[in-house]
Amino acid sequence: MFQNYTKEFSYNIRLSVPVILGMLGHTFVQFADNVMVGQLGTAELAAVSLGNSFVFIAMSLGIGFSTAITPLVAEADGAGNENNAKKALKHGLVLCTILGFSLFGLILLAQPLMFLMKQPEEVVALAMPYLDLVAFSLVPLIIFQAFKQFSEGLSQTRYPMYATVIANVVNILLNYVLIFGMFGFPKLGVVGAAIGTLVARFMMVGYLWVLLRSKKKTHDYVVRFNFLSIESKVIKKIIALGFPSALQMFFEVAIFTAAIWLSGVLGKNPQAANQIALNLSSMTFMFGMGLGVAAMIRVGNQKGLKNFKELRRIAQSIFFLTFLLEIIFAILFLWGRNWFPTLYLDLNDVLNVNDTTEVLVLAGQLLLVAAFFQISDGIQVVVLGALRGLQDVKIPTLITFIAYWVIGFPISYYTGLHTGLGSIGIWLGLLTGLTASAIMLYIRFNYLTKKLIHDQVQQSF
Repeated sequence: MFQNYTKEFSYNIRLSVPVILGMLGHTFVQFADNVMVGQLGTAELAAVSLGNSFVFIAMSLGIGFSTAITPLVAEADGAGNENNAKKALKHGLVLCTILGFSLFGLILLAQPLMFLMKQPEEVVALAMPYLDLVAFSLVPLIIFQAFKQFSEGLSQTRYPMYATVIANVVNILLNYVLIFGMFGFPKLGVVGAAIGTLVARFMMVGYLWVLLRSKKKTHDYVVRFNFLSIESKVIKKIIALGFPSALQMFFEVAIFTAAIWLSGVLGKNPQAANQIALNLSSMTFMFGMGLGVAAMIRVGNQKGLKNFKELRRIAQSIFFLTFLLEIIFAILFLWGRNWFPTLYLDLNDVLNVNDTTEVLVLAGQLLLVAAFFQISDGIQVVVLGALRGLQDVKIPTLITFIAYWVIGFPISYYTGLHTGLGSIGIWLGLLTGLTASAIMLYIRFNYLTKKLIHDQVQQSF
């Protein structure tokens, strides 16, 4: 029985590993910023956390929206329809570019909210200039996402990974010279981290386009666009898939962002500890995200072939692989919960030794909770990927809203701010929301695939 699922592991891993590495690259940009800025002090680390909380919300909308391109391209590829795949990319690029500039403008308009959120004043002062630059980096990032989702829809998952790796090298080098003022460059602190991110993201989108243009399989798709010929039917289809997908990612990212803000109410040290635990959890989450993309691609291919029994079997093999992987991550978090946070702070800073000690203790406690929601987080995102491959987005959007905001957030708010649990209470709410999401999304997938198989059997008689 298990062999029906495990025999797919090898291909699923080959397909998803480049996606995982590429997504880890996005997270590693934040990791590099956090580790380097953390050497300046806990206030600077909290400022990057606060600034990124705004960017994460906007980024979730942009990345979530762009995922609509992948199932459309995967279905077209499965059916051998190259014209539809190119249409999905062209119209997706137009929409992603408009969305990127719109999100940048919205962040600028939302900046004054920082002063109304009861955040430490020194943290807000440091976060404002950082946010200006990182917000603008959303424009190239979301354009990159359009090319990335297209490439993955054709099962070419390596090319976005290459672009992300190069962007990370550029980001780390620029961080080093600009944050600390090395090799004659000015010492810019958190602003230096923002400049590194901005430049790296422009390089990332340029490199991926050049790479896709140079490959035989993808060349014809990414050249000779006629942007004057826009079809409302294709635009409407991408929006119909992209808008709910954007909301799905928004609802999840927003609750983690709310955790940052709630932690800020508790003080700069809880906020810094929250950022450490969140950054580490984000890196393991990218493995689930990568496998979710693999599920989206393979389910989309099988949908194009109308082979629903294989669709269900392949998807469940990816769920099982994700489950096993997340158990390993849970064990890793339990083992290293007291050591991982030491990577983010300067342990030799005698002037801030009390702050550093408090952050280390709090982060270790949060990683204890994070160990247990690894499984729920991985399962919910990979099932969500399979549902996107089926182009089922409306009901899953409602499910994610209920799980995170009707169930999870009230628990985070009450136990975090109105009990003695503090930061741990905030994360218990996150655990509850993720678990509810995983259970309800799997019920939805189970129902839909059984119905598709049943209807196909009925039609054959």
